[in-house]
Amino acid sequence: MKLAARLDRIDPFYVMECAKAAVELAHSPACADSPMIFLNIGEPDFTAPPRVLDAAQRCMQGGRTHYTQATGEPRLRESISRWYAERFGLDVPAGRIVVTAGASAALQLACLALVERGDEVLMPDPSYPCNRHFVAAADGVPVLLPASAAQRFQLDAAGVEAAWTARTAGVLLASPSNPTGTSIAPGEMGRIVQTVRARGGFTIVDEIYLALSFDDAYGASALAQSGDVISINSFSKYFCMTGWRLGWMVVPETLVAPIERLAQNLYICPSSIAQHAALACFEPEAIAEYERRRAEFRARRDFLVPALDALGLAVPVMPDGAFYAWADVSKHAASSWDFAFDMMRRAHVAITPGRDFGRGASERFVRLSYASSMPQLQEAVQRLAAAL
Repeated sequence: MKLAARLDRIDPFYVMECAKAAVELAHSPACADSPMIFLNIGEPDFTAPPRVLDAAQRCMQGGRTHYTQATGEPRLRESISRWYAERFGLDVPAGRIVVTAGASAALQLACLALVERGDEVLMPDPSYPCNRHFVAAADGVPVLLPASAAQRFQLDAAGVEAAWTARTAGVLLASPSNPTGTSIAPGEMGRIVQTVRARGGFTIVDEIYLALSFDDAYGASALAQSGDVISINSFSKYFCMTGWRLGWMVVPETLVAPIERLAQNLYICPSSIAQHAALACFEPEAIAEYERRRAEFRARRDFLVPALDALGLAVPVMPDGAFYAWADVSKHAASSWDFAFDMMRRAHVAITPGRDFGRGASERFVRLSYASSMPQLQEAVQRLAAAL
């Protein structure tokens, strides 16, 4: 059986390869007295709140499990629209919101709608590996631009302008970013959008961690910059619904119909149960719970980052959102891949090497997730300290 050539352009997902190795070791006798602490996966330890679970049960008991519109349940689109107004002061009409089968589906839809064969799409190095693979799956060419700590590990307008060629179709950004937890300042985001628009390109911004911002200077949506920005969002991170596979995208009005046509053919519609459950996410009691959790994530960051610095695992830029720390291990090892597996075996702490996230300086870095509880983080730091 001959495989499609596009598979040659899609690397293995090393995050998951490391995760499999950590799970295998965790079930071995070596971890019997010292269970593995998993700081490698970007999944909140919090689950969906009771109100969301209750809504899902009522949905199933009431038999509301049929297909919805490909663009999503109208009431959910309206709820998301109100959330933008209340949280960000933005007027985002429900008609521009398309509910998707996770943010991954939204990114796939955006790339299939906008990327032609051979088109180049600019993105920062480091960045989330699946984002460049969505481009490759649409037969585009991801172009990684080195982004230093001085740039907050993000693209800037000057870099976009310098890298733009006749083959460039647009940019794919993430703010806050996985793996660095850093965001693009609103002023710089505006300059990037203007630079791209002047060249007839598209701006896609992955904002799945936006509601987990900790710094008001970076907590604005890119949608505030222009009506032609395509924003990707998710119920997985702030709303703690990872396995429900539900997300959304905000697109210009002219893009709604093409996106709908793709969604109809690729997956019919998002999960109806997940959509009905997600309506409860926007109830005042649920929002209050999510805000309590956001404060807990911030407290974990404020503990972990200084602790890593003290261990010689420098975090060059304080993360302003999400739940990741991007730490430089070069003081201890030449390869973050070797360092991660060494800590997995000796400290029983699973972390993610930087190999997935870029081709430049990422080999020096590891990503640690502080989506685990404070006691787990404290124990992990003690183990790392002893091993180092």
